[in-house]
Amino acid sequence: MRTQINALPKEDLSVDEEAGLLFMREEEKLAHDLYTAMYQSWNNQVFDNIAASEQTHTEAVLLLLEKYDLTDPVGDNAVGVFVNTDLQAIYDDLLAQGNLSEIEALKVGAVVEEIDILDLADQLSNTVDNQDIELVYTNLQTGSRNHLRAFVRNLAARGITYEPAYLSQEDYDDIILSDMENGRN
Repeated sequence: MRTQINALPKEDLSVDEEAGLLFMREEEKLAHDLYTAMYQSWNNQVFDNIAASEQTHTEAVLLLLEKYDLTDPVGDNAVGVFVNTDLQAIYDDLLAQGNLSEIEALKVGAVVEEIDILDLADQLSNTVDNQDIELVYTNLQTGSRNHLRAFVRNLAARGITYEPAYLSQEDYDDIILSDMENGRN
């Protein structure tokens, strides 16, 4: 990813693009930290696998922060600690929900991925015009769709039909009914 990012020009960064990068860095950390905690609670491999993927997502956003000389909001923050107070509250709420049961933890995973998909779509549609940010966000979105599929598949294996909480039914169905995607567009 570093090679691809560095091959693209360093373009002017808008205030909204900067804010989006800082937010996305912590949002990806939120997913990583939740899935790490859920793996520790439930020992379900899907959480460990997706936590590892989320780590690569946070690192991809960090590459952009470094390229644009932005201060990393994650820094040396411990697991479950966020600068953004909204993300901190979301993390705390979702962690409590996910600790209720393995089913609830899988639902939390699906919810996180839905939110991530929507946040990335918003950034790509309304804010981002830098090629390198578009590259990273597009790849993150691909990963989030795959993660959503994995959580929904795990719920289905337990007899649970997941209903989308944030995506429209049409967008959700388009994702769930399509094949897993290959990253690195």
